[in-house]
Amino acid sequence: MVTTEFSRTDAVTALRHAAGPHGTIVVGNRGRGGFGSLLLGSVGLSTAATAVNPVVVVRGPDGERARGTVLVAVRDEDDLACARYAAREAGLHGAALRVLHVWNVLRSAGSMVSMLDGVDEIAGEHAETLKAVTDTIREEFPDLAVEARAEAGGSVAGVLVEASGHADLLVMGGRRAPGPLGLGPNLGRATHSVLHHALCPVLFLPRPAGPGTP
Repeated sequence: MVTTEFSRTDAVTALRHAAGPHGTIVVGNRGRGGFGSLLLGSVGLSTAATAVNPVVVVRGPDGERARGTVLVAVRDEDDLACARYAAREAGLHGAALRVLHVWNVLRSAGSMVSMLDGVDEIAGEHAETLKAVTDTIREEFPDLAVEARAEAGGSVAGVLVEASGHADLLVMGGRRAPGPLGLGPNLGRATHSVLHHALCPVLFLPRPAGPGTP
């Protein structure tokens, strides 16, 4: 069933009201012409920054052939809920699930010297984080094809954007930090960049902000 509604309030408030407590908000990615049309518009960004519901940003080439893959970004074990959401989406569409954990080498190691001394240990810790989530998903969704990968990079957003070019949907849980002077929450840097530049639709699941939000 499709319905239409006219609202006199601003677009972000209207979308949140229409979605209610359990709906999903879907927005396009286009700004208002020019170079801005390549980026996510202000309505999409504000919606993602303030919504308590899942938000889908529809983007990517129109009419592109399906790749049969749902990609989920997993930062730590708290992202298990995102992985479950992505697994259900993959099952509904007969797709495989790819679980991707990306970590920033320099941020994790702190300095070049310590990175050289302890990179294997750090990589092992990240691999364990990924394994904990993936093992649970494989147990709960035994019929689902699941691929897992931990990848180090200088830019978490850059790795996710590149990976999104090989997926039909990217699912990610974004942290949000309080805005300056009480102006409302802001998206983390990685989330902001991915929503702007992803090469496929992004399903964003709001996640409470924590210390050291990126």
